[in-house]
Amino acid sequence: MDNQEKLHNLRHSLAHLLASAVLEMFPKAQLGVGPVIENGFFYDFLLPRPLTPDNIKVLEKRMRALAQSKLPFERTEMTTVEAKDFFKKQNQPFKVQLIEDMEKFGTTKADEILNQESQPVEARRGVPSDDGMPRHAATATVSLYKTGNFTDLCRGGHVDNTSQIRTDAFKLDKVSGAYWRGDQKNPQMQRIYGLAFEAKDELDKYLSLIEEAKKRDHKKLGIDLDLFTFSDLVGGGLPMFTPKGTVVREELENFVQSLQVPMGYQRVLIPHITKKDLYETSGHWQKFQDELFKITTREGHLFAIKPMNCPHHTQIYASRKRSYRELPIRYSEVTAVYRDEQSGELSGLSRVRMITQDDAHVFCRMSQVEAEALKVWDIVDKFYKPFKMPLTVRFSRHDPAKFEKYLGTPEVWAKAEAALLQVIKKRKVEYIDGPGEAAMYGPKIDFIAKDSLGREWQLATIQMDFNLPERFNLFCINEKGEEERVAMIHRAILGSVERFMSVLIEHYAGAFPLWLAPVQAVVLTIGEKYEKYGRSVRDDLRSNGIRVELWKESESIGKKIREASMQKIPYQLIVGEKEVKAKKIAVRTREGKDLGAMPLKKFVDKIKNEIEKKK
Repeated sequence: MDNQEKLHNLRHSLAHLLASAVLEMFPKAQLGVGPVIENGFFYDFLLPRPLTPDNIKVLEKRMRALAQSKLPFERTEMTTVEAKDFFKKQNQPFKVQLIEDMEKFGTTKADEILNQESQPVEARRGVPSDDGMPRHAATATVSLYKTGNFTDLCRGGHVDNTSQIRTDAFKLDKVSGAYWRGDQKNPQMQRIYGLAFEAKDELDKYLSLIEEAKKRDHKKLGIDLDLFTFSDLVGGGLPMFTPKGTVVREELENFVQSLQVPMGYQRVLIPHITKKDLYETSGHWQKFQDELFKITTREGHLFAIKPMNCPHHTQIYASRKRSYRELPIRYSEVTAVYRDEQSGELSGLSRVRMITQDDAHVFCRMSQVEAEALKVWDIVDKFYKPFKMPLTVRFSRHDPAKFEKYLGTPEVWAKAEAALLQVIKKRKVEYIDGPGEAAMYGPKIDFIAKDSLGREWQLATIQMDFNLPERFNLFCINEKGEEERVAMIHRAILGSVERFMSVLIEHYAGAFPLWLAPVQAVVLTIGEKYEKYGRSVRDDLRSNGIRVELWKESESIGKKIREASMQKIPYQLIVGEKEVKAKKIAVRTREGKDLGAMPLKKFVDKIKNEIEKKK
């Protein structure tokens, strides 16, 4: 086994020890699923009462005792009929349902169901790496693993015995709610998360990272820095951006625009609702109608609030005949889409119901696909460079075993994937192969950015689509006067503006670089008699396009400096008697570095140079 498999087996084994400890504390507990996830594991339980922090400490202590007991993991097999009877006697109805899924749907469908229901309610990113489900054909045998007095439906793998588990390298982390199968109509279970590593120093390192991440939590910093707000009257998942937060959004949008306009992108504008016919033609209605907000008009017509923009953009292209000489045609738009997310899945800006997309679509000939995709790649590289967020490339292709999830035919998919793979090879970069990561309508090149804490976020994407042009009969008139089917490239640079802002807030711990900071400088006066000079400094900076505030409050200069640092304003310009006489300003940074007194023009030149270079 490689190290990754050993770690997987260790975490999977700990999930069993957790379930064993829970059954000792609550003999009538009913068990859900207990998969391995990133950095650990979780297990879902239906319990007679809510767990307390003291309960978690007792469970963790009992898990350590079980680990020290050197219990083996013993594998047995049963037929599905025998296994159902076994778990019925154990009063474990959820395990019985899992086995019935295998009999009803077969292995592939059962795995898909389990992967869906195993999604953590509060997960910000990532999916469980294992669902604990035996992968056998329907009505065949299933595997069970016995550890001490506990037996679970499971495919493995595990450690040989519990002595291989380091008792100082795991801990129970938190408890949250999770509906069985992710459906609010089903019982709500208690999900216990655990962290697990091969060595104590790895656990300690991760816990330190978690503590730092808590300090950087965008949900707290966003409010503290007055960037956005939520209202119960407006509704969950519907953020409202303050003037400061709007500045950050506009700077990001303007940056993307400055990179794509030279590439020939044109802005378009589409409505926020549409007849359902549009999404029936595109295929989205059949696949995603449960996630759509719907409106019925007074005349009884059914409309949907748009969850994506691409079908609308096809209709702009199709509004008249296009000559091959016009291609490529590149439409771009920054616009909101809306998706009916469950309230338990909402999380700050990272999971919302209103998603502002930095969206663009390229309509081109097949011979132009490679060049257009490479141009998008250039935009991606230029955009992420100032943020110092290294990018990893993933080739996200379809899963042939689950082709019912996708639009089109295998032949169309083979053509689209070959086209994108050629783009990656042309770029000569290493990439991650991602089977099953494709979009519904086509394969993707996904760019995964690493933040300052080492966390990875899938943000930018280039998506190849031959399906929507076929469904909407999009063509150009070629050199022979014939109709020629066009290709379609979907492109996002920062993806969701809300999610990207959540990543940036945590990446910078709220201390945005100068060009992005909502307030770039603050003038701090030492007493009321210097306010006139302070106003002239402020007005001069504003006339030079610098975002600046004047704080005239009567508090001490020390308190003003501390508050400006807490607000993470890049530059503090102190104005007192000496500065007025010398017609200068005393400059400090938010980190507390004293840059000394300087003429205002010198500071203006300095700050404008930094903004231009995106420092």
